[in-house]
Amino acid sequence: MSADVVLVDPAALSDFMADAVREYTACTPELPPRSWAVLLGRFTDDAMHVERVGFATNIRETDDTVLQEFEAAIIPRFGACYANGRRGYWCEPRELLRITAEAEAEGLEVLGSIHLHPDWHRIGPPHERGLRVSHEPTPMDRHLFQGSGWPLNMILYLERREGRLYHSLGAWTPPADTAPEAGCRALAIRMRTPERGEKSKSVTPGIGNSA
Repeated sequence: MSADVVLVDPAALSDFMADAVREYTACTPELPPRSWAVLLGRFTDDAMHVERVGFATNIRETDDTVLQEFEAAIIPRFGACYANGRRGYWCEPRELLRITAEAEAEGLEVLGSIHLHPDWHRIGPPHERGLRVSHEPTPMDRHLFQGSGWPLNMILYLERREGRLYHSLGAWTPPADTAPEAGCRALAIRMRTPERGEKSKSVTPGIGNSA
């Protein structure tokens, strides 16, 4: 199903935002932050409505098949930085099946994923600052988005300025199989706004506060 708009209640992403902030504040130049979650929700007319996220174990550093994939295909294609086991996320397949089944029991679908981009061009080691990072997909992201085939791929970009954290969000859909070189297409994000008299369910944690 094709959709051009992503509808998001900030509360739906609050758990992921908290995890991303924890990862960011604990990272070092040798240990990049990593945060990834499955996006669960519904298709509504021309939009995808994100209802909540689901977390799964990262087997990037522990699964022999994944390690071989990085060694044989990803590192030669996308650079030596991906030899660092902290770079990249690989969801444990059985946990993804569990998340999918639980979502279907609630009337939801797996829409895609969301992951963290830190301002690595500012805080990473000097030899890894050449690629400017943002809420836009990297070449590695585009490869993984196309491989998963999920219609929604969100990126949270975090950067620290004057002692405070700031963020932006991007949403992308992979190119059609008939035009794999076309690049990812940007989707419009619409954040839910509380109306008068309506109480917000939660506040996005950690964003804009000193950590």
